[in-house]
Amino acid sequence: MTNETEPPAAAGTEAAPAADRRAWLGLAVLALPTLIVAMDMTALLLALPELSADLGASGVEQLWIGDGYGLVVAGLVITAGTLGDRIGRRRLLLAGAAGFLVLSVVAVFSVDPLMLIVVRLLLGVAGATLTPSTLALITSMFRDERQRGKAISVWATCQFTGGALGPVLAGFLLQHFSWKSVFLIAVPVMAVVIVAGPFVLPEFRGGGAGRLDPVSVALSLVAVLLMVYGFKQLAIQDEPVVAGAALVVGAAVGAVFVRRQLRMESPLLDLRLLRNRRVTGVLVGLTLAGCAMAGTGLLVTQFLQNVLGHSPATAAMLFAPMGLGVAAGTMTAPVYAKRMQPTTAIAGGFGLSALGALLLVAAHGSGSLPLVMAGITVLALGTGPLFALGTGLVVGSVPPERAGSAASMSETANYFGGSLGFALLGVLATVVYRAGTDGTSDSFAGAVAASRHLPADQGAELLRTAREAFTGSLHTIGLVSAALFVGLAVLTLALRPSAPAVPDAPEALPEPEADAAAL
Repeated sequence: MTNETEPPAAAGTEAAPAADRRAWLGLAVLALPTLIVAMDMTALLLALPELSADLGASGVEQLWIGDGYGLVVAGLVITAGTLGDRIGRRRLLLAGAAGFLVLSVVAVFSVDPLMLIVVRLLLGVAGATLTPSTLALITSMFRDERQRGKAISVWATCQFTGGALGPVLAGFLLQHFSWKSVFLIAVPVMAVVIVAGPFVLPEFRGGGAGRLDPVSVALSLVAVLLMVYGFKQLAIQDEPVVAGAALVVGAAVGAVFVRRQLRMESPLLDLRLLRNRRVTGVLVGLTLAGCAMAGTGLLVTQFLQNVLGHSPATAAMLFAPMGLGVAAGTMTAPVYAKRMQPTTAIAGGFGLSALGALLLVAAHGSGSLPLVMAGITVLALGTGPLFALGTGLVVGSVPPERAGSAASMSETANYFGGSLGFALLGVLATVVYRAGTDGTSDSFAGAVAASRHLPADQGAELLRTAREAFTGSLHTIGLVSAALFVGLAVLTLALRPSAPAVPDAPEALPEPEADAAAL
């Protein structure tokens, strides 16, 4: 299993070969960096207070330490996915794992905030190479549709489990060790990937890959970074002019990028994939579902702290069922796919997510914790078929040598969805909160600060009003999220192919496995 160049799968073959034992061992190795990259997105949040006190980081520096990693991952995932198709996915994965290991060790020896910021940005570069490489390798290693579905379910489970367990593991480590231990989690895991990878992972590379276009790389990086940054700033609302300018310029650069890709013979990102309406539907689903989940997560974590009075560490642990719910949904998705059309499973999942969002609307008062936890768990559980079966559709709708590019498109849709949720739904929640306080308070933190300067009875009344207003924000976001999921369910069913299904992708983009994995 060491082919350097992978020929396109021939259309019309009777049955794809079943994966052997080495492929399943390879999947176990690929699960490791997937878990670590997801954990690194969230684990540092709990370590920020101790880290900042130790290094003397300012508020702006803390923002860059926390967000710099995710920004770079989002900006480079398109380039990394296509680069793996060109130079070899295993080669890129092992290089990224080695870089991640070394940089994690360097982070431990950071002496000031600037050094740690630079290390976090470089960790983002390494992290961007890992996720699309793992998904593209899975697509190449598992040619049988059912086995590929199971493998992608395992991959997605690790991704969301890592995100959920990151803060929990970080909280445990911080109780016994310093903030530096959070970075050392990745070292033994990446060492296993580097040592075992060459033995259990095949090398795959597109035979017709052309040169990497530096202009396209720059355009994609600038467009994604500006858009994600703009959405984040819009959520903060401190600099609305800056956020708006970033979004406008990012959209303009993105338009130039799209135009360039459509004119190139060997583009960085093959946008012809979007001509497949089912793939487009999945990408829309990933974006809007990510938006609803991020917005809901933002409000629920704050509700747990502001209204129910839990500490940040406790709130992180109480929020873990959301990530674990997605993980459970992705693991069980292949079972649903055996009993019904994947489209029906995805649409049914969206309906379940809508129900979970509506449970949040009923949350009120100090006894609402069980209802809130049930709501986020049910909401997350319903998205599992989308992430498992939908992701399989996207990467299965292109020839295997282009799987890296397709994987990067799937990941980018998810990143954008999360940024949209934090920004747009965060702004909506702020507007509802402000209306609930009759314009006397812009945030719950501001209400807490103001209450300290008032007589006890007036301060208590102000906090009661603030809690009621914040609860109203949670109810509004729950309703909006439920509407988004219902709309996605309708869209998914509308895109369900009639039997017998006929591939609707253009001739220039053959889909040898599209029918088997299609919605």
